Amino acid sequence: MTGVTFSKAGDAAGLWPQVRALLRDSMGARSFDHWLRPVSFAGFADGVVILAAPSAFTANWIRSHHADRLLQAWRSLLPEAQAIRIDASGDAALIRPVPAEPVQDAVAAPAALPAADAQVFDARFRFETFVTGAANQVAANAARAVATGGRLSFNPLYIHAATGQGKTHLLQAIGAAHQAARPGQTLLYMSAERFMYDFVSAMRARETLAFKARLRSASLLMIDDVQFIAGKESTQEEFLHTVDELVGSGGKLVIGADRPPHALDGVEGRILSRLTQGLVVDIKPADFALRRAIVEAKAAAMPGVTVPGDVLDLLATRIVSNIRELEGGLNRLAAYAALGDASITSAFAEDVLAEMFRASKRRITIDEIQKRVSDHFRIRQAEMVSARRAREVARPRQIAMYLAKQLTPRSLPEIGRRFGGRDHTTVIHAVRQIEKLRGLDHDLDNDVRTLMRALEG
Repeated sequence: MTGVTFSKAGDAAGLWPQVRALLRDSMGARSFDHWLRPVSFAGFADGVVILAAPSAFTANWIRSHHADRLLQAWRSLLPEAQAIRIDASGDAALIRPVPAEPVQDAVAAPAALPAADAQVFDARFRFETFVTGAANQVAANAARAVATGGRLSFNPLYIHAATGQGKTHLLQAIGAAHQAARPGQTLLYMSAERFMYDFVSAMRARETLAFKARLRSASLLMIDDVQFIAGKESTQEEFLHTVDELVGSGGKLVIGADRPPHALDGVEGRILSRLTQGLVVDIKPADFALRRAIVEAKAAAMPGVTVPGDVLDLLATRIVSNIRELEGGLNRLAAYAALGDASITSAFAEDVLAEMFRASKRRITIDEIQKRVSDHFRIRQAEMVSARRAREVARPRQIAMYLAKQLTPRSLPEIGRRFGGRDHTTVIHAVRQIEKLRGLDHDLDNDVRTLMRALEG
């Protein structure tokens, strides 16, 4: 390996401000400030950069979403960096994204492909710890089918889900199970960003053949967050060839994304065709029963922590945005109880998690409001944007504008535009009119209350 050897943590610590500057430029100020600004340098030893996050929830998020980016930034200044470890509240996980060695080293000896044990998967993300329900059962069964080996009736497997619903958990579980069952086979797991970075690095080093051979020799290749290849023409071309050759030679391919293939804007049609020729499965937002089962399982796995059933119900009811936030809420509750030597009760949870409860409130869209109001009053949704002023249309339209103002963060001009390009003064009039009528018309007030309950779920 080339580069200067940093034998002291203090030497590496001096690079941390430069690494932070690189990260802020590459990922944008808003994302950096939210996730990585609170992270501090904790040490460097045996090629491992150790960072400290302020909470277990933040550490988990960074491991899942920014580990590759962190390692790339460190390697650009410190070639000896082989891995990133992110600690929080006594927890530690070793992140070793593909490749474990710099691209130029892998290229220098292309025959020395990474062994299956070069991948380190998070011990928390196993099939045994993946709680299933109606929202994720098909995806979980498909993932197990890939992990257990044998001939499949589908290839590739494409799993898509919104952030924090368990997609990465399944990919990690596939990797760990495949690795345990077939330790001699080559397994590669990387993000789409890592794929692009390694491909560009190989092109610059004029060693693309070794890069291609490395990927296409894998018995199982898993690429997460494939939506990030959108708009990258040269990367898409190489991705397409990799998919064709890997699948054609009998290798297995698993793709993760935050949206279905048809919603991947900026991705070539040929790639979309390949991705849909296998099995496309989604993980839907968890319902109450699944959220309750997940938070109960997580609480049971916490040594020395007792969470009453009514608190578990509260968490599952109030944190509905995604599973990762639900687990984060439980972790925060346990940490505050331990640090404050307090018992976990509903009142305690309401106080500690008040901000999270507010933030997790389900996002309601104007389109959803228009549809719900139209159905309630038995008119066509198109009437919401029409010019008709008949009372049977105008009053529901005013109610929909009122609800849009009450239940969404949209501005008055935005609301007006969504209702047929109306002026913001029209929205103001509608809001004031409905507020006035709610105090005078009992039936109308009941209609508004019913619609609000339905929309807030």
